[in-house]
Amino acid sequence: YTNEYNGVKIKNESKYKLTKEMLTPNIDLKNKKDVIIYHTHTCESYTQSKGFEYKPSGNFRTTDLNYSVARVGSELKKQLTSYGFNVVHDKTYHDYPAYTGSYDRSLVSVKNDLTANPDTDIVIDLHRDAVGSSNKYAPTVKIGDEYAAQIMFVIGTDGGGLKHKNWEKNLKYAVKIVEKGNELYPGLFKPIMLRNSRYNQHVASAATIMEIGATGNTMDQCLNSMKYLAKVMDEALK
Repeated sequence: YTNEYNGVKIKNESKYKLTKEMLTPNIDLKNKKDVIIYHTHTCESYTQSKGFEYKPSGNFRTTDLNYSVARVGSELKKQLTSYGFNVVHDKTYHDYPAYTGSYDRSLVSVKNDLTANPDTDIVIDLHRDAVGSSNKYAPTVKIGDEYAAQIMFVIGTDGGGLKHKNWEKNLKYAVKIVEKGNELYPGLFKPIMLRNSRYNQHVASAATIMEIGATGNTMDQCLNSMKYLAKVMDEALK
């Protein structure tokens, strides 16, 4: 990591030099209860495990929404709903049949979701970390007696040239969530990744990519994570 704010680590790969003010999580969202979850890479999947066997449609990919990252999104919706959040979960395929152009297609979907739910600030593009294509990389944390996949925020900027006035708010929001996560469940969150690409995060003031685990993680580890993530979000947004 390159920067730190109150124990929250940031790996800055953007063109910006980060100041303390940029990292201070002094963001108060108008709407803390409505959430949109969608998936730019809907077919991303995990290492198969007992009860979570599936038919691959590529390397760590499946079109079966019960075994892809969309299933993790369904679990997050269920957990957040139990805390009183209102959640829209968009399971549209954006990376199938073609992978190229996924972000263009997912932008259309999320704009439609925001048209139907215009006051939503919290928008989550839920992914699986694409690092490598083996079952060797499985970032996990032990919480109590169970293992949970680690979570990583990826925050975009306008460093690539695309207009994006929200990026500092998005970053502050991510810092706020990770700060609470470090307090409740140390090790659940990896350092925040800050990049030049926009990743469609210009659409809302708390829009993020959240990468849940990696190719080596199992579905059950990722489902465990959503229980803890929902608790963290509920506490952080009170």
